[in-house]
Amino acid sequence: MLKVLKAGFYTTVQDSGRFYYRNKGVPVSGVMDEMSVFKVNSLLENKVTDAVLEITMTGPTLVFEEETYMVLGGAEMSATLNNSPIQNYKVYLIEVGDVLSFGRLEKGFRSYLAVKGGFKTKELLGSRSFYKPITKFNRLVDNDVVPFSPQKEFQPKISEIKVASFLDRSVLEVSKGPEFDLLNDRQLEEIFSKTFTVAHENNRMAYQITETITSHSISMLTSATIPGTVQLTPAGKLIVLMKDGQTTGGYLRAVQLTDKAICILAQKKGGDPISFKLV
Repeated sequence: MLKVLKAGFYTTVQDSGRFYYRNKGVPVSGVMDEMSVFKVNSLLENKVTDAVLEITMTGPTLVFEEETYMVLGGAEMSATLNNSPIQNYKVYLIEVGDVLSFGRLEKGFRSYLAVKGGFKTKELLGSRSFYKPITKFNRLVDNDVVPFSPQKEFQPKISEIKVASFLDRSVLEVSKGPEFDLLNDRQLEEIFSKTFTVAHENNRMAYQITETITSHSISMLTSATIPGTVQLTPAGKLIVLMKDGQTTGGYLRAVQLTDKAICILAQKKGGDPISFKLV
């Protein structure tokens, strides 16, 4: 078990996502930064689908009540284990009573904590990912307990890896969206030549962009959307749907982020610069 002493700003359990229910209006959910989670789960020889803690902006204080191995990845949050600094992408043996805490956010926005075998919260519609309409809660709170299976016999083959950080990258690669060809030359030039700013209105559902582009009067029927869809409102506002984003929308679907671009954007906070590149 992992006990939450202090929950931090926004800490959730996430796995690879909740699939095959989008026709019922259920978002995919799952980890926002798949690249970082793949690395932390790989170091522990976990399945890619094993659940982790997703820690946003301000980290929690956690106490381990059973033995295991753990790895951190993603954002750099000045983490300590029993008050001693620890690093990302390195395997640590955990003893009963060990305390993991986080300090100042140094770089990025979301950190990931993996334990050997993954966290074992209840599966709902094939996933352990928190999403309030399904799981009835949307984040961990003080004194919550997160179950996992104790691991005493595991011996990691690789104890750490050096990762080329993408936390400083700001270029988001995109492909054409379904309504891309309805945009005029001026709008296209603005999308691909301007440097935009992440608005403070950003969360697991969507990232809004502060700057606008030229408005339009095109109307369309409500149509399917997926994580990474960049919508363009009639007023010229850009909205990037993320992992908890709605499954349909009535705005133009201008461009679509690549999977890698979703991970890069997931590590951005309000005020960070971004730009789009068509690939």
